[in-house]
Amino acid sequence: MMKNTPLYLAFMALPLLFSCSGNSNTEQKGDLADADSVISKQCFVAADGKDTANLLVNTKGSGKVSGHLTINYAEKGKNDGEIEGKFSGDTLFVDYTFKIGETNKTVYKNPLALLKKDGKMVLGVGQIETTMGRSYFVKGKPISFDKGRFIFSPAECKE
Repeated sequence: MMKNTPLYLAFMALPLLFSCSGNSNTEQKGDLADADSVISKQCFVAADGKDTANLLVNTKGSGKVSGHLTINYAEKGKNDGEIEGKFSGDTLFVDYTFKIGETNKTVYKNPLALLKKDGKMVLGVGQIETTMGRSYFVKGKPISFDKGRFIFSPAECKE
């Protein structure tokens, strides 16, 4: 019986270890929930000739950004999808995951850069390359915010 006492004590201590670590996991999950919660929501609209665009930007507690972007091209139809990314200084870098039109089932993913300037968001133009199915801006090649077609102005968000 004496030889098994340490074994019994070890088994009795296991529930205590799990209960203590369970509390810290709950706290960590709470911190993650705060980091993922939206702390600000901004809406923007843009027009270039007959083409229009609507942008929703949700900023999360973690500093990451999510949202929605719809571009209506008068001649080509509509690009509609989600954005995910983060700010680097005054530039918002996102991945835009979207579908083209109503009937096309193909999902596309492109990088976008938006410069926050004077309360507006200017969509940049840059050289994009794709490696192993992932598209990104070419390093060392500048992104031009002077040549962008869409300058997004703040707008009231529609629920």
